[in-house]
Amino acid sequence: MATKIPAAQARLFKNIFVCKNCKAKIRSDPRKIIEGKVRCRKCLKKAFRPVRKK
Repeated sequence: MATKIPAAQARLFKNIFVCKNCKAKIRSDPRKIIEGKVRCRKCLKKAFRPVRKK
């Protein structure tokens, strides 16, 4: 089984969110996402979810 490299895990999953409407990836502070201050670049919505870990 492969070991997980912390630097790679942080790069792929830390502070990255996906738009629920158009599936665009946005890198932002989680606090700003919760407060609704971040909008999607493509569709201008404010609905985001964290990136799924496979």
